[in-house]
Amino acid sequence: MKKWLALALLALLALLGWIAAGPFITIHSIREAIKAQDSAALSRHVDFPLLRQSLRAQVEDALARRLGPDMLDSPLGGLAVGMANQAAGGLVDAVATPAGIGAILEGRGLLHRITGGGIDPNDAYAHQPPPDPLRDARYRFESPSRFTATVKTAGGSPVVVVLLRQGLDWKLVDIRMTPPAAPAE
Repeated sequence: MKKWLALALLALLALLGWIAAGPFITIHSIREAIKAQDSAALSRHVDFPLLRQSLRAQVEDALARRLGPDMLDSPLGGLAVGMANQAAGGLVDAVATPAGIGAILEGRGLLHRITGGGIDPNDAYAHQPPPDPLRDARYRFESPSRFTATVKTAGGSPVVVVLLRQGLDWKLVDIRMTPPAAPAE
C-alpha cells in the first residue's frame, strides 16, 4: 500500500513540475523558433484567434484615446472611428500571423520577416535582430494557468507577453503593449 501511495505522490509531483516548467519550455521554444525564423514552430505555441482578439481590442482602444471624446461624440466622428477600426482590424490580422509575431518579438520589420530579407551579416546598414527578444524578461505566474513575461522596449516601455495553460500545453494568447499617451490639449 505504501508503494502505491508513494507512486501516486511521485506522479502528482511530476505533473505539478511539468505544469510549473511548461511556460518556461514554451518561452524557450518561442525563442528558438524566432532565432531559426521557423514560422511553423512558432505557430504551435500561439493561440492566434485569442491573440487577434486581444490585439484588435488594444488597437481600437488606442484609436479611441487618440481621437478623444469630442470626435467620438459626433456622428461623423463615429463613422470615422468605425472606418479606422476596420482598417486597423486588417492590420491586426496581418500582424497576428506566425511571421508577424516573429517580427514583433524579434524587432524586425514585417516585410523583412516575410521575405527573409534585411539581415546580412556583411551589410553594416542592414537591420540586425536582437540576440534574444526575451533575454531580460521578468517572469511571473499570475495564476496556475496564466503566466507573463515582461520585457522593455528600446524606449523603456513595458511589453507583456501572456501565456495561458490549455490542458498541459501553454500558448501565447496576448501581447500587451503600453498604450500611447493621449494628445495634450
